[in-house]
Amino acid sequence: MKIAFIGLGNMGGGMAANLVKAGHRVNAFDLSTDALARALENGCATFTSVRDAVDGVDAVVSMLPNGSIVDSVFENDVLGYAPTGAVLLDCSTIDVDTARKVTADAVAAGYDMVDAPVSGGIAAANGGTLTFMVGGTDTAFARAEPILSAMGKAVIHAGGSGAGQAAKICNNMLLGASMIATCETFAMAEKLGLDLQTFYDISSKASGQNWSMTSYCPVPGVGPTSPADNDYQGGFATALMLKDLKLAIEAAQSVNADVPMGARAAELYAQFDADGKGGMDFSAIIQSLKN
Repeated sequence: MKIAFIGLGNMGGGMAANLVKAGHRVNAFDLSTDALARALENGCATFTSVRDAVDGVDAVVSMLPNGSIVDSVFENDVLGYAPTGAVLLDCSTIDVDTARKVTADAVAAGYDMVDAPVSGGIAAANGGTLTFMVGGTDTAFARAEPILSAMGKAVIHAGGSGAGQAAKICNNMLLGASMIATCETFAMAEKLGLDLQTFYDISSKASGQNWSMTSYCPVPGVGPTSPADNDYQGGFATALMLKDLKLAIEAAQSVNADVPMGARAAELYAQFDADGKGGMDFSAIIQSLKN
């Protein structure tokens, strides 16, 4: 297939490269000349205009920073410029209402479209092992699935339009809260005099086991290799976790859902970000909890 990929940041660059590896022809666009240069090295054709990138393609994939940018790009540069036979896939993490609006606009213009946010972080984006949570009609999902499968290990149809975004923010609210609980537990275990590797060996096989501990341990030298072993660089930035938590809290308020743990996690990450730590991996919050 000929696929336009819009947004080549930390996640999008690796995703576009994996589409090329799967045999697709990729038209890549980003505002960054460095990102375009990397895309060219990875086998993409590069463009300095979204409208030129989407001309004549079979699909359009976007990975953009926020809902307002997604809405603007699709309204001004994709709808009416990509062929109406193209399937549209937005893999950004944005609010549910905007995802539904953009899809409704696309459908009104004659396109099939899905919202397909991802889980897995930069390493999974580069390795092609992302998990996609997809919202859209059965027809749109069937068309999008082969494209998403080239970039991930799991592609799950969450429901109708906006359901992918709803699943993503619920998942990341759980992740944010469970990471804080994991961090504070290791901090307390250390102050109680426990050897942290020994505590890991116990808790990872007991009822306290969770993904934040066994797959992404916030303690250097404990568990599988994680950003903690690289001075908390790379991985999933605190600023991005805070963005997702804010989206989750807004969504919770819109449906009158009570989320005290999610709300507290958002407060703690907001403070960590305000302390200048927004570029560090979100597991680095263990530093503030230890202090």
